[in-house]
Amino acid sequence: MSTNEHYVDGLYEADADLERVKAGIAEAGMPDISIADGYGRLLTLLVRMSGARKVLEIGALGGYSGICLARGIDQQEGGGSLVSLELLQPYADVAARHLAEAGFGGVANFIVGDAKESLVRLKEEGRTFDFFFIDADKEGYPVYLDYALQLAEPGAVIVGDNILLRGRTTDDTKQGPSVQAIRAFNERIARDGRLESTVLPGYDGLAIARVRG
Repeated sequence: MSTNEHYVDGLYEADADLERVKAGIAEAGMPDISIADGYGRLLTLLVRMSGARKVLEIGALGGYSGICLARGIDQQEGGGSLVSLELLQPYADVAARHLAEAGFGGVANFIVGDAKESLVRLKEEGRTFDFFFIDADKEGYPVYLDYALQLAEPGAVIVGDNILLRGRTTDDTKQGPSVQAIRAFNERIARDGRLESTVLPGYDGLAIARVRG
């Protein structure tokens, strides 16, 4: 983390719910790869400012990003919902517990299994969403973007985390499948005519796009 990132994070007091998530992830022996604190706050703002009520998260891990997303959903007039796709049942269980402890047990619905198969089912069911957060296996990012575009309502927001891969994305000597997939994802975010977008280089990189109406 850079000096600037340390400074910005230091402006904010510790968040009890999110600190509980970090501790729970460590206790469960899960990888410490949740979204950066600053980008977690940004997720909440993006959901709230966009007015999103149907949020799809691809990759739950321990529920850190899920809480950030759920905090931004307007719960008035029937409320909104968070659908979270997670490959592993133990991870989904940890995430569900953390969201419940944060007061969002009635907001989140977890679907366990291969995200690509879950996305096929959501499409077959005619589901649509107005906010997408992608933070799962990096090789799958181009496919997840494809499905986000197919499931998106006009004006939907699509956010992808870790798009710099700790410097590997910008290192020409790195040509592994994850790196190539992320590069393809980033290029589409920047150039696909259906999207208006930007890429933030802080922390490990964040792509933000809006589906044109």
